[in-house]
Amino acid sequence: MNRLRLRVSARPLLPLLALAPLLAGCGDTGGLVSAGSTPTASGPVHLWPDRRGASVPPADPGGAPPEYVKGIPPVRDQDVHAVDPVALVQAELRAHPDKEVGPDGMPPRTAAAIQECPKVEDEKEPEACPVLKPYYRDLTGNGTDELIVGIEFPDKMMSVRVYTADPDGRLNRIMATTETVIAVELAGRDVILRVPSGNRGYELVTAWSWDEKQLTMLPTREQIVRVPGNPQAPGSREPAPAPGRP
Repeated sequence: MNRLRLRVSARPLLPLLALAPLLAGCGDTGGLVSAGSTPTASGPVHLWPDRRGASVPPADPGGAPPEYVKGIPPVRDQDVHAVDPVALVQAELRAHPDKEVGPDGMPPRTAAAIQECPKVEDEKEPEACPVLKPYYRDLTGNGTDELIVGIEFPDKMMSVRVYTADPDGRLNRIMATTETVIAVELAGRDVILRVPSGNRGYELVTAWSWDEKQLTMLPTREQIVRVPGNPQAPGSREPAPAPGRP
């Protein structure tokens, strides 16, 4: 009788023993862990909702319209790496002589210096030429590089221009702006210009991006940021002395 009682009482233990490895694995990494309570999201509150706001006129694209460069040999296979940037800027000067304002504007002294720039194969000092070293990046997303040219103007001003080649071999200028430039950067498919702002210790950062509708580069984002290392920047101030210390 005792042996039969033991066999009967042992049967319910078999499913529990089979579940033991599963229960032991519940504490492994990868399981869901609570992140705690989260703050309630609150949307913007529209002040004076009954007030009739001002009407907004259609936006001005703000960039230079695309323009085909004349006087340049056709670009083969849309390869802008073969384009001489000095010859390119010289061709633009011939197409727009004596122009000092606008996308093609250039100070007379700078224009005269560009006309004296040596060709790529010459071994003269490149520092005498206002046309800087070119850069290349696919900015339009068509799988081929665009040509980025910088031209030094007096007083730290700079003309930044971008060119792309179409399947017919025509070279098309899709960006031209002149600014007092602190620095020029490339981020993804954007050209970033950092220029002084009207506020002391801050600079204006403008991102120029390709616009498929306008077929040109447009200033799409602007941000005023504190200059790195500015004495008024958070974290750059000296720590306050401890109580009781000079």
